[in-house]
Amino acid sequence: MSTVFIALQTNDDTRPIIESIMADNPHARLNEAPAMVKIDAEGKLTVKRESIEERLGREFDLQELHINLISLSGNLDETDDELTLSWNS
Repeated sequence: MSTVFIALQTNDDTRPIIESIMADNPHARLNEAPAMVKIDAEGKLTVKRESIEERLGREFDLQELHINLISLSGNLDETDDELTLSWNS
């Protein structure tokens, strides 16, 4: 199985997003650096709008994620509710 990842800037806006990703993907590994966070996962990683909204206490458009996005790896499948990174077999 191949590893996918998402890298985000570390700031007040991304902390609830990072918490949500880690809660929804228990198999993921968090790699912190001074100004960024990289989240690696074997096979698949999913970012869920609903989880982020719960932590933020407001509506969240997944397109807002792109403001703090540094990089990602994997095939991207994006809907209004989820962003999924995976590698096709």
